[in-house]
Amino acid sequence: MSDVENAAARLQDLESRLAHQEQALHDLSETTRAQWDEIDTLKRQVVRLQDRIAELEQGGGGLGDERPPHY
Repeated sequence: MSDVENAAARLQDLESRLAHQEQALHDLSETTRAQWDEIDTLKRQVVRLQDRIAELEQGGGGLGDERPPHY
């Protein structure tokens, strides 16, 4: 194999590796974006639940010092 053929084969191998790495990077980026979207959704749910718990505690909606019905 001549030097030119060897260089061409090496260049083709590098281009192939680069394409695979670019795809892997894209896939990881998409996965990360989806995870952040889910984290944001879960954070909003936690805030809503915290607000709801605070409302129930303030209004005496069954939480707190109220005795259970079997007493």
